[in-house]
Amino acid sequence: MTELTPVSSLADRVAAASPDWALRRAGGFSDRSIAWLFIAPTIVLLLAINIFPLIWTIRLSFTNYRGNRPNAPLKSVGLDHYQSILSDPDIWAAMQATAHFVLWTIALQTLLGFALAWLIDRKFRGHALWTTIILIPMMLSPAVVGNFWRFLYQPQIGLFNYLVSFISGVPPSSFEMIGSVKLAPWSIILVDTWMWTPYVALIILAGLRSIPDYIYEAAEVDRASSWRQFWSITLPMVLPFIMLAVLFRGIENFKMFDMVNLLTSGGPGSTTEVASITLKREAFEKWRTGYSSAFAIILFVTVFGLANIYVKALNRVRQR
Repeated sequence: MTELTPVSSLADRVAAASPDWALRRAGGFSDRSIAWLFIAPTIVLLLAINIFPLIWTIRLSFTNYRGNRPNAPLKSVGLDHYQSILSDPDIWAAMQATAHFVLWTIALQTLLGFALAWLIDRKFRGHALWTTIILIPMMLSPAVVGNFWRFLYQPQIGLFNYLVSFISGVPPSSFEMIGSVKLAPWSIILVDTWMWTPYVALIILAGLRSIPDYIYEAAEVDRASSWRQFWSITLPMVLPFIMLAVLFRGIENFKMFDMVNLLTSGGPGSTTEVASITLKREAFEKWRTGYSSAFAIILFVTVFGLANIYVKALNRVRQR
């Protein structure tokens, strides 16, 4: 009681010095009201940063607005931009390139990420050092990674060609990763996999370490083999974490821009021109702002719809 006396006396003095109107107003606030009072500035800021640009983009998508001619008369074009985009073969080619990139990167990152997480979870000697080394790629900026790998892919001086030559015996100058129509898509898939596999591994590692040890002990008592334990215990309990990692990487890879732009700029030709590269060219090279706004809305609806369906499937898996 003696320890609480100074605090209570201080509170009494503050209450006595406070005006009556302040006490009445403070006494009328519930805990929920006070919580909303504190988070209201953050919500207003998020609305200003996210919602207003979205509404403005939707408005521009129905007009002929061009960013290089802001003072030109603004005319409504209705759904013309949307009809033109959905019937444009170049747009569908860009979406196909995007789907190719997303599907292969997710597949490779999930498999390699699970393997890395399983190895790290074994806690072998020196695992802390190797874990730190493995996490280095995801700590780098995509712009730095793009420039770094662009140098490695150079057929004359790049180390990648010499490494492939050392393994396969093929002359280093006989192929070019970012200059070949067949190899360029795989060059960006390889770089993205190298960079973001550790991120997937961290999420899966959290799932592996959340499995209680007594479940494996009970399985060993029942004489379940290691393979049976993997399929009946490990994989089902880690599956929500795997699906969560796939969701995060799928959204990020669908809108991938900086790494692809630095590595190939969409080339050779339009082989690696993903949707974000096409959007950039329409908006900032051709200055078709209304057209590019409609394309951005289509991409947003596509990602939002697929993510919403995927989240429902994820919730079902978690409830089992």
